[in-house]
Amino acid sequence: MLMEHSVTQIPSTLLPSKNCFKRLVLTMVSQSMRNSLGLKFCDEKEALYRKIVAEKIKPLDGLIKLTKWIEDRGLKRAAVTNAPKENAELMISKLGLTDFFQAVILGSECEFPKPHPGPYLKALEVLNVSKEHTLVFEDSISGIKAGVAAGMPVIGLTTGNPASLLMQAKPAFLIENYADPKLWAVLEELDNKS
Repeated sequence: MLMEHSVTQIPSTLLPSKNCFKRLVLTMVSQSMRNSLGLKFCDEKEALYRKIVAEKIKPLDGLIKLTKWIEDRGLKRAAVTNAPKENAELMISKLGLTDFFQAVILGSECEFPKPHPGPYLKALEVLNVSKEHTLVFEDSISGIKAGVAAGMPVIGLTTGNPASLLMQAKPAFLIENYADPKLWAVLEELDNKS
């Protein structure tokens, strides 16, 4: 895909990282490239992303257990994402969460996307819940910042970014996946309080 757009050399600093594809795209799709190529390159990148997701996505450890825990307690839930609508719908569907979320809030449909708190504030409004009775799970720095700015406790997932970077955004704590004992200790504590 990059060769079609005269990108023939990938900076070596991008290759060894866990997020090399994401960083590559962010680096290569500079403002001048967007201006010269229009949205075609971005559309192709998103189509490639959806193809990879459709073939490779798997639920994180503990996801099924967590969704059952949430459903068993009748808790309201929303997906809040900056992903394009097609990507969000695909991921939710492939993870078997289509009927789980009562709302999907897209950053592109808000006045400002994450890291602005607006998408999370919109989720509170749509679900008719208070920030004092919420819990946010986030895997991105901008998402953690948005949840924290909205006044909600945020649990960061170390699935795509280094823990040191995520901690700079000030989550309550970090977990590796949804089976992490730290998470279940907190959920047990919440159960005991109610």
